[in-house]
Amino acid sequence: MASDKKNEGKIVPMDENKENATEDGIGLEILQIIKDSQQQHGLRHGDYQRYRYLLLVLMEAERAWSYAMQLKQEANTEPRKRFHLLSRLRKAAKHGERLEKLCESPRVDAKTKLEAQAYTSYLSGMVRFELQEWKAATEAFNKCKTIYEKLASAFTEELAVLYHQRVEEISPNIRYCAYNIGDQNAMNELMQMRLSAGGGGGMMAEKLEALITQTRAKQAATMSEVEWRGRTVPVKIDKARIFLLGLGDNEAAIAQAANEETKERLYETLLAECRDTIQAVREELKTEAKQRERSDEASGKVSNLQFLHSYLTYIKLWTVVKRNESMAHMLQAKLKEPQTDENKRGPRPQDLIRLYDIILQSLAELSTLQGLEEDHTFQKEVALKMLVYKAYRCFFIAQSYVLVKKWSEALVLYERVLKYAKEVQSKAKSLNNSLKDLPDVQELITEVNAEKYSLQAAAILAPSQQKVKDNTPLCERLDTFHLDPTLVGKQPNLVQFPPDFQPIPCKPLFFDLALNHVAFPPLDDKVEQKGKGGLTGYIKGIFGFGS
Repeated sequence: MASDKKNEGKIVPMDENKENATEDGIGLEILQIIKDSQQQHGLRHGDYQRYRYLLLVLMEAERAWSYAMQLKQEANTEPRKRFHLLSRLRKAAKHGERLEKLCESPRVDAKTKLEAQAYTSYLSGMVRFELQEWKAATEAFNKCKTIYEKLASAFTEELAVLYHQRVEEISPNIRYCAYNIGDQNAMNELMQMRLSAGGGGGMMAEKLEALITQTRAKQAATMSEVEWRGRTVPVKIDKARIFLLGLGDNEAAIAQAANEETKERLYETLLAECRDTIQAVREELKTEAKQRERSDEASGKVSNLQFLHSYLTYIKLWTVVKRNESMAHMLQAKLKEPQTDENKRGPRPQDLIRLYDIILQSLAELSTLQGLEEDHTFQKEVALKMLVYKAYRCFFIAQSYVLVKKWSEALVLYERVLKYAKEVQSKAKSLNNSLKDLPDVQELITEVNAEKYSLQAAAILAPSQQKVKDNTPLCERLDTFHLDPTLVGKQPNLVQFPPDFQPIPCKPLFFDLALNHVAFPPLDDKVEQKGKGGLTGYIKGIFGFGS
């Protein structure tokens, strides 16, 4: 929707929710509207195109500004859109000036007038910034910053947070302008801003990264070569120049990181930049290989471009080593902490073993870099580093066996840790400063010796502790000492209840076994006498008259 011609030159009525009418005059929460609208309509995800809508004069300015930011994103791949970008920014600045004029009305309160001036200064500064008019841009941004700082000190804490956020957003632009004017300390200030931003996402971090990259691109014009392992290599690829120029700043930012989360993000940023640079060098290597094939040139010696590729690969692999070592250090500290929540899974030695596996894999790749096969000092240094990390990996494998009470296996592994550590100490004498960036093996030796003593004690107590697990009650093992913590608990195992059944004697049963072996006298004579009586004798017998 477009603004009406008849509304030009006068204050246009606004939505009642966005209007702050007071006895002193009409108020408009300009910055609050801007930030709320940006968060609600796409800028949370950097979608400037979605944000192109209208809300009176202010939204006309925001519409032009958001379209300019969209074009700025697209101009990275389509440079011709930069002209359209400048046109839209100028239009946004004109709408801002119109808003400032409208706010000069006596009906508008003082706060809204100041916000309109700050907003106009911000848009004007953005135009001058894109035109590279550094002095004019600095003046506009400083005016904007001053107004917002004054407003922050005069109003509520909620509004003050909003004003301070805007000040933080324009501060990198001010530092970048100062750098281009001639202030050499401005680059360091940009790096500190990036560090305080935590290396995370968001518009602030993206703006800092873009400004730092632009600054390095200007400095990279003076960089032509790099020296590594005693060989000087020309650097003709712009991406490689920018990366190598900022390598020291990135490493310093990692060293100064306030917490492990920030350090991890900075490591990821450095690795991403390194991968992109290596990819750019690989593309050049393909072109170089094709030229060699056409010219039938011998490929025995490692070219400068290939050596540069090896150097960048070394940086990537060593960064992976340092990142995983940092993560391992954090996990070791958590591993020593007591677990308060039994339902929550804490770190385990297996997690550290995986990290050291990745470290050893990266070191193995270092030893195969082209151009360094005959560098015996480099190969010895890599081999020494592998011994150090092998010792730590072996230590945590032993710790994993301790958890499952495999004492013999753990003791053997501890002995191997000591072997690795002593080998490191003996070989490090011939290599100066080879252990300065590595974990302290002497500290590891001390810890292993302490673990060995506690492990031997645990192994001695293991048989007696094993008997306790048989659930033998106390009354049945009074002559044997066991450490049984259940005896002082709520359910001590004192006696077995109910008791088991036991055999007892019962009443005997008698069986007449002699009957089968008794010979009875013959009764034939008795039977014959009864038969001679006949019927009369039979009847007498029935009635009991017989003998």
